[in-house]
Amino acid sequence: MVFSLTKSSSRQREIIEVVLGNGWDFMKSLLTGGKADKPQIPPPEVFRNILVELGPFYVKLGQLLSTRPDLLPPKYIETLTDLQAKVPTVPWFEIEQTISQELGKPLSEVFQEINPNPVAAGSIAQIHRAVLRNGKAVALKVQRPGIDQIVSQDTVLITGIAELAALTEIGQDYDVVALAKDFTKAVNAELDFRTEAGYTDQLRRNLSKSRWFDQQQLAIPEINWDLTTRKLLVMEWLDGKPLLEGDVPSKKQRQAITTILFRAFFQQIFVDGFFHADPHPGNIFYLDNGRVALIDCGMVGRLDPRTQKLLTEMLLAIVDIDAQSCAQLTLELSEDSTNVNLARLEANYDKLLRKYYDRSLTQLNFSEVFYEILQVARNNKVKLPGNLGLYAKSLANLEGVARNFNPEVNLLDEIKPLITDIFRRQLIGDTPFQTMFRTVLDLKTFSLRSPRQIDVILDRLSSETLQWNLKVQDLDGLRRSIDDSANRLSFSVVVGSLIMGAAIVSTSPNRQVLILNDILFTFATLLGLWLIISILRSGRLK
Repeated sequence: MVFSLTKSSSRQREIIEVVLGNGWDFMKSLLTGGKADKPQIPPPEVFRNILVELGPFYVKLGQLLSTRPDLLPPKYIETLTDLQAKVPTVPWFEIEQTISQELGKPLSEVFQEINPNPVAAGSIAQIHRAVLRNGKAVALKVQRPGIDQIVSQDTVLITGIAELAALTEIGQDYDVVALAKDFTKAVNAELDFRTEAGYTDQLRRNLSKSRWFDQQQLAIPEINWDLTTRKLLVMEWLDGKPLLEGDVPSKKQRQAITTILFRAFFQQIFVDGFFHADPHPGNIFYLDNGRVALIDCGMVGRLDPRTQKLLTEMLLAIVDIDAQSCAQLTLELSEDSTNVNLARLEANYDKLLRKYYDRSLTQLNFSEVFYEILQVARNNKVKLPGNLGLYAKSLANLEGVARNFNPEVNLLDEIKPLITDIFRRQLIGDTPFQTMFRTVLDLKTFSLRSPRQIDVILDRLSSETLQWNLKVQDLDGLRRSIDDSANRLSFSVVVGSLIMGAAIVSTSPNRQVLILNDILFTFATLLGLWLIISILRSGRLK
């Protein structure tokens, strides 16, 4: 494995040179077959530099890692959040060729004009503005030529490195092979722009049904499915600027936009269970017409109803500074809690939350607290599902954008009006009659089963055939100990009886009876010695 990673290609040697050149001693030991039982993650800035130098695939992995605060400390998440690849823009003639190949026709048949200068460039694609033949302005997201081959090659390498890391203790604790597969699968999914198009449509449909805010004030670009392919995404062009760069005229309008953002994301997370997982400042736009827009919907998270309920309760537990509830909810959210010490976990949460006792709820940074809760869970080896990392990352990004955009925002005031409705939905749903019918059916099933089960129990009680199957751990040792004590007590009684019998017999003048007396004394002595020796050998004389 080591030789295959270090000698089989120039790309692999390039990776090793970058890793060693940035001074990551742990990976140096790992790649050269040395002892690496105590892994050391490089400082956040060094880690970021390594990923940037390695190229687009590793930059994308870094961006995905920034969504996993359940795996990495907050400083790493913060450093990786704004990670961007230092890649040159692709020459227009290559982009033009890709677009033409994807559409299967000359560009002049589809577009009136295309700006050859990209408005943005990333690790996987770059964006160009164009105008269709019908006069509608669109954004063209064009995949970088050859990026699929680079991803395919580096996927093999990252899998090999993960298999090596799996030999270490930390690699086994975090199942790095499974993590590598998840990350590479996510990167490959982003290479198919039709997936992102589907996510975008789904988010727009969900948010168009909201009763928490005016849907006309929130925009998500429409997808042109006739022109969208695996390597080309064509969507509505939205005129505007990133939210933090936009010229919002008044405090009242800033407050209104802040409220829309919170309500839109709380609906996505706690109602729809399908949410935009990358709401950083560059993906939230302030449009020229005064609306706010969400773009770049390629990364989404999903939450099932049970997880939504538990996260709602976790949010309230944080507000109440309730360490016990946080510990119990963490275990309910975990994928594997068999080896978790609940008392220690609760004590760690109590220590964590104690520093927030005297802090005003209006100043409480919920995402910061949740990051620290994930860190405590990680330190206690609680394995949490990856979608919780996306949830925490989205919450942190949203809160960060809101505080930068509107420093006077009161988080509690934004959340309070929604909590009651969220609990109502979790209790009765959006279709009360359907929920009522389901509850009636459950009660009917319970009412039909319970009498029969009670009849069986009463019948067995009356016929004395009821049996209880109980299993108590370590009961065999206790039983053996009791048996040993009972045997020794019985031997003691027998020895005592023999001695007393021999004493009574010794008073008789009959010579034959005296012989019996000697036999009894001898036998009693032997049994007594055996009993004393067995007690001494057991080590339980005291």
